[in-house]
Amino acid sequence: MSDKTAKLTHNEVIKAENPSLAGDIAATLADGAVDVFSKDDQQFLKFHGIYQQDDRDVRKQGKHFMFMIRGTNPGGVLSPELYLTYDRLADECGNQTLRITSRQSFQFHGVVKSGLGALMRGINDALATTLAACGDVNRNVMAPPTPARNGLAARVLEDSKLVATALLPRTKAYHQIWVEGVKLKLDDSDYEDPLYGKTYLPRKFKVGFATPPHNDTDVLTNCLGFVAIEENGELAGYNLTAGGGMGMTHNNAKTYPRVADVIGFFTPEHIEAVAKAVLTIHRDFGDRTDRKHARLKYVLADRGVEWFRGELEQRTGLQLEEPKPFVFEQQGDVFGWHEAADGSWFLGLHVLSGRVQGELKTALRAIVEQHRPEVRLTPAQNLLLCGVAETDKDKINS
Repeated sequence: MSDKTAKLTHNEVIKAENPSLAGDIAATLADGAVDVFSKDDQQFLKFHGIYQQDDRDVRKQGKHFMFMIRGTNPGGVLSPELYLTYDRLADECGNQTLRITSRQSFQFHGVVKSGLGALMRGINDALATTLAACGDVNRNVMAPPTPARNGLAARVLEDSKLVATALLPRTKAYHQIWVEGVKLKLDDSDYEDPLYGKTYLPRKFKVGFATPPHNDTDVLTNCLGFVAIEENGELAGYNLTAGGGMGMTHNNAKTYPRVADVIGFFTPEHIEAVAKAVLTIHRDFGDRTDRKHARLKYVLADRGVEWFRGELEQRTGLQLEEPKPFVFEQQGDVFGWHEAADGSWFLGLHVLSGRVQGELKTALRAIVEQHRPEVRLTPAQNLLLCGVAETDKDKINS
């Protein structure tokens, strides 16, 4: 091993050795005598949207291992069919609760190893995924959750889905393990992801969209942000922001919170190219020797905005315009009934600590079964029932 390689973190070494992200996950999953995955496989599991945990309440009696599984739902949008699938799987495979995250997705808790395969198959059978909900890749893409009161919000939501798809890892190991049920070790040391390369990113990557004057997604705390600029009721383009993040480690001066820089403006047709370019800048220049100093914000802090803008323009072939003026004036969810631009209605519901459980879970299941609203999750860990006919409002209230 070279001196340069020796300085890499352990995560970087195991990613390089197994870039398919398969590890020994399939073999361990098939072994009923084993309750836990190895330390290395726990890192690979994160890319699959899975965290291995133990029950803190019974630690004195010994470790009882279980799993948390996180979905990826760009913009926090779930069809009624998908919501009902999540509701059922939480009962069948988890602890009968769903947890809304601050990145607009759902988490399943209390899943034991014997139920892990059924849960993952159920999610994928519903045409959803947990791939890239965790790990050194782009995480769930955030977007304003409130239904469109004009054409702008709907377009921004579609762009968030486009970016989420464009930045998804392409490894086949996820489907081979969780959908096809392959039980052999999938060690493909020659695999190289077309976007992420063999070692993916130095650390997680977060993307958010915002539509001024609303900033529900807290867009300037994301690695990459798209601030929608409206002109004459239409989307003129986006102000690009980069280098945000609030994480830090106490007593470590190399780490600190940072608000994103506003880099420049571009028109909507370039959004995929811009998103990929920013991600690859993180891939190529992020710190792979210290995971606490590995986020994109440190690249911006160390190299500067002008360098970043030049690197971005070189990779995309675009010349960014100067940022357009915008002002954020409001953040937070709306509650109660509100009318959307298409004449339908949506209901904002407060969810204590983001936990859908007990009577609330039962009531939501009945509402979604009977009235088929779209479910949207908010960054404040609440939810919206959307696309409701005016004639159904009183029925839902009752």
